[in-house]
Amino acid sequence: MTPAPDLPADPALLAALIAWQAELGADEAIGDAPLDRFALPAAPPLEARAAATRAPAGPAPAAPLPVAAPAPPGADLAAAVAEAEALAAAAPDLAALSAAQSGYGHCELRQGARSFVFADGRAGARVMILGEAPGREEDIEGRPFVGRAGQLLDRMFAAIGLGRAAPDPARALYIANVLPWRPPGNRDPEPDEVAMMLPFVRRHIALAAPEVLVLMGNTPAGAILGRRGITRLRGIWTEALGRPVLPMLHPAYLLRNPAAKAEAWADLLSLQQTLRTP
Repeated sequence: MTPAPDLPADPALLAALIAWQAELGADEAIGDAPLDRFALPAAPPLEARAAATRAPAGPAPAAPLPVAAPAPPGADLAAAVAEAEALAAAAPDLAALSAAQSGYGHCELRQGARSFVFADGRAGARVMILGEAPGREEDIEGRPFVGRAGQLLDRMFAAIGLGRAAPDPARALYIANVLPWRPPGNRDPEPDEVAMMLPFVRRHIALAAPEVLVLMGNTPAGAILGRRGITRLRGIWTEALGRPVLPMLHPAYLLRNPAAKAEAWADLLSLQQTLRTP
């Protein structure tokens, strides 16, 4: 096999290669699943590994001990969800819920994420937006919807007089995600991850107590409504968790499909009309 040629020691070229990989999505040296290398067992010394490969001397080893039957499929997930439900139910306010969720140890996403992204905006706002999960910028900054999609979201809602920084609860937004940790490579959340976080999400909505809940994209629609297909669901008012719910297209989708902004504008006008109705 011909060895790979050495890369030229040109700092500008190396920086350009790194930027090119980041544009392709390779912005972090991580795998498909989080790996806590501090929790891995230490490798045995070289001598011990060599001895383990030699044929054993002396009498034959004893018969292996009986192995317990494996747990039924889904048992670990059921226990993890039950613990999440207990922790969420015990949280009396948003600060306690944030502390409980950030310390929840069953979701492996927390091992690979930089930040726990809980919420942004004003608690007690009339409108709560529920997104999917943090992206790269959100993971760095520790707040939801701060990248390009978040900037578009701010402009969208500002057009109907709403904003996350508004001091008046009637014009404020409260923003959270189904997952508080970034999935590796911005992949879609796994069903088990959503199931573990759903008790926290439901409690989050109950404590924030918005009048209206906006579901941004497929993942929150699936989590709250049990239905996916956001291009069919968007703009159709429904009810869940005791309050009106409006599914909308995610701003990231609008950045990829600018023609769909007309549908998003129609949904914003529908939201504005609902908020004006006594």
